[in-house]
Amino acid sequence: MMTDQPILAVIGGSGLYQFEGLEDVRTIEVETPYGKPSSPVVIGTLCGKSVAFLARHGIGHFISPTEVNYRANIYALKSIGAKRIVSISACGSLREDYAPGQIVIPDQLIDFTRDRKRSFFENGLVAHISPADPFCIEISTEIYQAVIQTNVVCHMGGSFITIEGPRFSTRGESNLFRAWGLSIIGMTASPEAFLAREAEMCYGVLAHVTDYDVWHTSEAPVSVEMVIRTLQENTVNAQEVIRNLVKALPEDFECQCSNALADALITNPAAIPAETRQNLGWLVDKYLP
Repeated sequence: MMTDQPILAVIGGSGLYQFEGLEDVRTIEVETPYGKPSSPVVIGTLCGKSVAFLARHGIGHFISPTEVNYRANIYALKSIGAKRIVSISACGSLREDYAPGQIVIPDQLIDFTRDRKRSFFENGLVAHISPADPFCIEISTEIYQAVIQTNVVCHMGGSFITIEGPRFSTRGESNLFRAWGLSIIGMTASPEAFLAREAEMCYGVLAHVTDYDVWHTSEAPVSVEMVIRTLQENTVNAQEVIRNLVKALPEDFECQCSNALADALITNPAAIPAETRQNLGWLVDKYLP
């Protein structure tokens, strides 16, 4: 672990860390047991505090949502000492009142993905975490407070459904999700949030509404051009939010996320294969004899 542990890790687009005020920038290549992360980890000093950044889709956005190595990304941030993660995510709105250009801090998550590694636990070691509240309430509240200091309209709360992608929804799917009472739709929050919980890291989402998906009869269906245009407009806002958040975050904090595995391990320690115990020691050594 690093001695200058980042007070915050940000997962999002590579443009997020190219802003005024970030100093002492350096890049770290992290090796993980799960393969390569999406990008090197960029670490810099912002408002006098260490902050880490990771480009979820790679530098240049060449990794599809399904192909993102979520386990390697979370491991990389954990290994450098980060305890809190903010995910910067584009999303479509499933509600009339969550309009493009606004920000949502979701409090619930529905996993509609199919083809992704969802857990660190495998090969003879079983753990059942409790993601009843999948986003950390503490960091989500801090994110909300950071957003309302800007001029951007922000909504606290909402159910976020993650679809597999990379395609957008059909109208039938979009209307189904609306009928379920869901608020926003995206492609990356799952399994990212669940892996962060397994890694005992606080995780919250800063969701930028870029479109109305395809359900809105008086708005154009979502397109890549629409998403990119709105994200570019929101980059400055996201940077301001991150700056506000870093200023406000305390160095020391207590959160139940840091003990998420305390009651989750179910395998008899004597039955855990030695190789699995070694590979997952970074998660479980503090709980196993």
